[in-house]
Amino acid sequence: MGASNTPQSNEGAQSPPELWDPLVRISHWLIAVAVIANGLLNKPGGTIHIWIGWGVLAQLALRFVWGFLGPAEARFSAFPPDPRAAVSHLIDLVRGSPRHYRSHNPAGAIMVYALWACLVVVTGTGLYMTGAKSPITIAEEKAAVAAGDWSVLVKDDDDEKGEDSKVLGEAAKEVHEIAANLMLVLALIHVAGVAVESRATRRNLVRPMLVGRIKDK
Repeated sequence: MGASNTPQSNEGAQSPPELWDPLVRISHWLIAVAVIANGLLNKPGGTIHIWIGWGVLAQLALRFVWGFLGPAEARFSAFPPDPRAAVSHLIDLVRGSPRHYRSHNPAGAIMVYALWACLVVVTGTGLYMTGAKSPITIAEEKAAVAAGDWSVLVKDDDDEKGEDSKVLGEAAKEVHEIAANLMLVLALIHVAGVAVESRATRRNLVRPMLVGRIKDK
């Protein structure tokens, strides 16, 4: 999810430029599948749900590191969040005269950061609610409880700390659900935006995230 916001001319183009390196493409689609799976298919709090959450956390960490060390198009400096430029681009789009960009337009860049922010909140609150326990540990505890051993759930906190923890846990759960639902809404807007932009600019913007290159029509 990263590329230069510099407008590009189609004149004199010899071949479609390479836009997305394999790590960016793979992380993009893995996170997309994970969001759909955990948001719409898996049982919240289930073992699979937690495994996927940890997978998303790993993908995010890798992508953020890549934002500093990866190729030019993948670096954060290539697509800084610029609200004014995003509004200007949307106005041009409504007027039917959108400029061509090598990849992410300014509005798309804002969406990328918004989605990442939601993912950070969702994974962060998820870690808090599970006590940052690994999926393996949680699966073992559930198996122990199913076998009748409830000792794994006993905490040695005093009542006051336990009450505070309960309040914070409820707050984390609420924030987790709100951020997850917002992320799904943003994802739908993102898909719609890609479709509108592709049609307006006559460029297939899905292709580069699949094969790494864009093909102008």
